[in-house]
Amino acid sequence: MEVFVLGEGSYSVDVTKKFVPFNPELDKRADRPGSLFIHVNPFLIKTSTDLILLDAGLGYKDTRDELLLHQHIRNAGFDPEDITLVLMSHLHYDHSGGLVVERNGKLEPSFPAATHVIQRQEFEFGLSGKSSSYHQEIFETLQQSAKIDFVEGDGEYKPGIRYELSGGHSKYHQVFWLETEGEKVFFGGDELPEPEQLLRKFVAKYDYNGHRAAELRIQYGKTAAQEGWTCLFYHARITAVGTVKYTDEAFTVIPT
Repeated sequence: MEVFVLGEGSYSVDVTKKFVPFNPELDKRADRPGSLFIHVNPFLIKTSTDLILLDAGLGYKDTRDELLLHQHIRNAGFDPEDITLVLMSHLHYDHSGGLVVERNGKLEPSFPAATHVIQRQEFEFGLSGKSSSYHQEIFETLQQSAKIDFVEGDGEYKPGIRYELSGGHSKYHQVFWLETEGEKVFFGGDELPEPEQLLRKFVAKYDYNGHRAAELRIQYGKTAAQEGWTCLFYHARITAVGTVKYTDEAFTVIPT
């Protein structure tokens, strides 16, 4: 199993929920009052049978009008057309924007050859247009033109890939456990988005169920430490891939 970090950069986001590129070396946080500052890291996993994308970033383009995500996949040595599975933790825009690409004024799936694995009720909620955190046109495009395998609750998608309905960050959020070739990788999406959330306990207002999300972070961290799972941190600023140690009721995250 090979893991590649497809870093899409740093952004600020305010109450308008618009993501604005933020360069920590040039831009000042004080110039963006009331903003959250996040980092976006989709992941690519190569196994003997699949090329897997874990969440899809914001879908921003480079100066050549090409998806940053597509370019990062090429930089890793693959073509976007090689993606066989897209595993989605949830469908907030900063995770789902890269699922589609605009060409000639029309949206189309970014990974037309891939199967998209999505919790059914998460997709239905995103499609409903009831929350500005979801961009309805993305899901309309996927519904019309992409292959989707809807899952519900917990289960095994295929040998070596388990999904678990977690429901902390969004109501139908899911996490993934991938085990193959003697290696084990856990992707917690926004239930365990960065190592720092293991190091300090808090309840986040941006979670659908903050108390549940806080409890899940600790639960997943302990499981990773006890069973030797490598964790992928989607919103990590520095350590996007790491192993977890838990001693004396405290976590340590070791970059890998």
